[in-house]
Amino acid sequence: MLTVNINSVLNLTSIIFFIGLIGILLNRKNILIIIMSIELLLLAVNLNFAALSIYLDDMVGQIFVLFILTIAATESAIGLAIVTVFYRLKRSIQLEPIKKRALTKI
Repeated sequence: MLTVNINSVLNLTSIIFFIGLIGILLNRKNILIIIMSIELLLLAVNLNFAALSIYLDDMVGQIFVLFILTIAATESAIGLAIVTVFYRLKRSIQLEPIKKRALTKI
């Protein structure tokens, strides 16, 4: 059986988390990349919960993973539905028209 050191798993999850964070911070124009970056953040958190749950021999982390997966699935479905409707209306998924429109209504 293959055993993996907990430090290597935590390093992997932190790398995945920071890739998602950099994806959100550096790309503010394309909403699909932002949604994928949020999914990377949630994946890193889930992997961290699962690894620590196995390492500490506790089921609570795995229960949190199930809750986070359901929230991530609904977030993706709702986000992609909004993007689809916006694309049908404006023929673009760039965030600049959304920001300009939101600022003019305030």
